[in-house]
Amino acid sequence: MVRIGAEQASSATSVAPAEELKDKLPAAASGGSAAIAARLRQAILDGDYVYGERLPAERDLASHFGTSRNTVREALRRLEEAHLVTRRIGSGTFVSYRPPIGNGHIAELTSPLELIEVRLGIEPRIARLAVINASARDLDRLAEALERVESAGDDREVFSRADEKLHLLLAECTHNPLMVWLYQQINEIRGHAQWDGMKDQILSRERIVDYNRDHRRLYDALRKRDVEAAGAVIMEHLERARRDLMGVDTA
Repeated sequence: MVRIGAEQASSATSVAPAEELKDKLPAAASGGSAAIAARLRQAILDGDYVYGERLPAERDLASHFGTSRNTVREALRRLEEAHLVTRRIGSGTFVSYRPPIGNGHIAELTSPLELIEVRLGIEPRIARLAVINASARDLDRLAEALERVESAGDDREVFSRADEKLHLLLAECTHNPLMVWLYQQINEIRGHAQWDGMKDQILSRERIVDYNRDHRRLYDALRKRDVEAAGAVIMEHLERARRDLMGVDTA
């Protein structure tokens, strides 16, 4: 197997042994460039060819599939249009497809600080859209969630679960299904062991009081339909959480 990073692709000249290429190539296809592209696409999706790896040369593909190089070239063009490969003149064709990362894997890769940075990028917009789109019933549900988070006292676990629900309800107030889905993914990361391990260090009674004061201010901004205030409060809230996470003394 030959694996070549993006930075090396333009200058690479070596190829894998012919026997190895033959073993990895999908069975010969009939039906022209579309059929060849379909076979190669499946080989890439199955992981037979991985990100950064060079596909066999056009002449080898033409020989394997029993067709012309022009037909192979058209099949590779189809794969390039599907963003599965990148072709470089004089170097070859390289796999550019990366398989999607599952929630469990991305949770392991994402630090609590990185999670806060993502929330800073998303939640101010959520708050503004919530002000615009929240119904009276949405506000009633937020009021109930606010009571739950405020009644958690210094129970870190109860507070954390209630806090997740409150922020998810805020996303639901946008009436934008993609926003809701995005925040569900954020809550999946928040429930990971990395965050659980930080709770005892971060969620002191004093900080829970501060966070709930922010929650109350955010709710008041929504009730008043104050777009700018809602955005400012959530920014301040998340910046406070970010400083606490970094261990910065804000006194």
